[in-house]
Amino acid sequence: MPRKAPELSALHVRRLTQPGLHAVGGVAGLCLQVAPGGARTWILRVSIAGKRRDMGLGGYPDVELGQAREKARAARALVEQGIDPILQRQQAKSALVAQRAAQKTFQQCARAYIDAKSPEWSNPKHASQWTNTLETYAYPVMGELLVGDVALPQVLDVLRPIWQVKTETAVRLRGRIEAVLDWATVHRYREGPNPARWKGHLDKLLAAPTKVAKVQHHKALPADAVPDFFGALRQQTGLGARALEFAILTASRSGEVRGATWGEISLDKAEWLIPADRMKAGKEHRVPLSMPALELLRRLERVEGSDLVFPSKTLTSLSDMTLLAVMRRMAVDAVPHGFRSSFKDWATERTSYSREAVEMALAHAIGDKVEAAYRRGDLFETRRRLMDDWARFCGTPIIGHNVAPLRRQEAVAA
Repeated sequence: MPRKAPELSALHVRRLTQPGLHAVGGVAGLCLQVAPGGARTWILRVSIAGKRRDMGLGGYPDVELGQAREKARAARALVEQGIDPILQRQQAKSALVAQRAAQKTFQQCARAYIDAKSPEWSNPKHASQWTNTLETYAYPVMGELLVGDVALPQVLDVLRPIWQVKTETAVRLRGRIEAVLDWATVHRYREGPNPARWKGHLDKLLAAPTKVAKVQHHKALPADAVPDFFGALRQQTGLGARALEFAILTASRSGEVRGATWGEISLDKAEWLIPADRMKAGKEHRVPLSMPALELLRRLERVEGSDLVFPSKTLTSLSDMTLLAVMRRMAVDAVPHGFRSSFKDWATERTSYSREAVEMALAHAIGDKVEAAYRRGDLFETRRRLMDDWARFCGTPIIGHNVAPLRRQEAVAA
């Protein structure tokens, strides 16, 4: 037991300015420590498990003499009970830090999830789509809510208003919320079942998506209408019309055509090699070019400053509306992507080409993983004959055709 010092008054304590440790009495071991710079701090010297420890009780005068003595008595009482007040304080502080670290909002977790997963998303637009849907629908309802407090009512408040009017968006949004909450659970920011899970949970509360929204297929021309349309298209001027013509001849997606570069095309080999990062499936795709497709390309003038086959006025890719605008000017109730359906209908119903050849021409996945493993080729020569036949069907003779040469100003028109 430390020797009890004379009990100093508040006035005496106020006058302690000499650097060092000054016992103030009232409670054994209670001292006022004066630093060389003049700062003063309360210190309680106690013996814990046979070892002397100095415990800080706060600064003076923020902690007055009476308060310091109360804190010192409380600390000594814990020591007498076999409790280390210094360790107890450290544990409480550590628990508070851990608790604060675990208190993440749904929005914070969503952003962290997107940052963590976006490197594995092949489509660069995927991250922005995630962000946009969450910002539009989820954040206003539960963005600032602690992720550990997100429950079924909040999830339903997000989904119900759009479930029947924007079903496709709502379905994707539900999956994204579920993924974020799973991520938060793994990081121990929340506990318990995921309130956004579908099977055995939300499927009991929301109508099946297939029951409330009909699948909207891309509007397509019947195969029999393609030759007349193609003939009219070849009379249209502008690079948008030529891009649409090339898309039809190659049965390719609009984005693949609009992003095509001269470096991807070999006129000598009559091939177009689309790199994996521009393909929907993330796999390199080799396209055989029919004679009409080659002639179209040969008649295009390369624009200085751009390697794009179909550049806009600003030497960037044509917008996704450019090809559609061509069809609207022609008063056709269909969309560019629909010609892939026209091609598939024609190939399936009018030719004897195999399903595999047709699906490969459209850059679709073939069968299951086992079948894909055994099928190592891409049926390229078969597909070359297929595209030649498609060009004939569209009304373009394989030997020569009568497309007027493009003027330079048309080559840079959107």
